[in-house]
Amino acid sequence: MVQTDVSQLSGECNAWRETLRTYRDEFSHDKVRLQKAAAHALTKDQLQAVEHLQNQFHIQLINIHDLKQAIKMHDRKMNLELSAASPEQQDALLAEHEELYGQYQSLEHTLQELRSEFDQFLNRSHS
Repeated sequence: MVQTDVSQLSGECNAWRETLRTYRDEFSHDKVRLQKAAAHALTKDQLQAVEHLQNQFHIQLINIHDLKQAIKMHDRKMNLELSAASPEQQDALLAEHEELYGQYQSLEHTLQELRSEFDQFLNRSHS
């Protein structure tokens, strides 16, 4: 495994973590926006939507944190072990990288859906 592969994989990890940080900041801000929206008189359906969104923000912020940590640990492991690893160990690290990428893509899809759901809620509650 050549050094550029390690730096390329590490760069991917850093890009994923940066995107997740952006989502974390956005959803932390959105939680505050949701609390402000909930302070107004709402219908029963709107209150249920608020509760659902609060739960989703909480769950997804945990998921963001957990995946960021897994990516961080993987990146450290790659930087320490990949260049000196046996071909089998290299394959295992690359498989782990691909697995994390799959988890990242899946979470990003979920986060985009939550973003859309929140925007729809705001649009409906402001109409």
